Amino acid sequence: MRILAAGDIHGDTGLAKRLAEKAEKEKVDLVVLCGDLTSFERSTKGIIGPFVKRNQKVVLIPGNHESFATADFLAELYGATNLHGYSIKAKDVGLFGCGGANIGINQLREDEIYKVLSYGYGGIRDMKRKIMVTHVHPSESIMEKFTSFFPGSKGVRKAIDTFKPDILLCSHVHEAEGIEEKIGRTRVINVGKEGKVIDL
Repeated sequence: MRILAAGDIHGDTGLAKRLAEKAEKEKVDLVVLCGDLTSFERSTKGIIGPFVKRNQKVVLIPGNHESFATADFLAELYGATNLHGYSIKAKDVGLFGCGGANIGINQLREDEIYKVLSYGYGGIRDMKRKIMVTHVHPSESIMEKFTSFFPGSKGVRKAIDTFKPDILLCSHVHEAEGIEEKIGRTRVINVGKEGKVIDL
């Protein structure tokens, strides 16, 4: 299975088109969008459409730049799946997620982040391989050191320690784009706006 994961598009329709072209060229099975798709809700057009136009399956979560309702709207409009508090099975991989962040406009408490991830995990707990998708990065991570503005999430960290997903895909901290690290057995990847192709 091959995934293209990206985040922090911030309403850039040109970037969305380039990512969709990259997904097509790389023959990915699934596109995962890790939040901040819009720029404070002002730019919803042309973000999901380029992927759908190429018949690519898309899952997404909201970031801290769009509301949970906007993510639901985009998912319903384009036939994508909003992973916030939800899970899907793709081949032999289970994906579950939580959008929003522990800071900013669309803020969640740490216990809420963990609860949402726990609910999503329940749907794929028996899958052989598991991918967790969040917008915010975990606390006590290398990514946290790249910013003094955005603290890592204790709720995400607790979910890593408890559920032990194979991979965590996140974004949020632009300066940490492309950074990978291991937390326990979990491979943590800040996918960034340019996107990351992951083979499973």
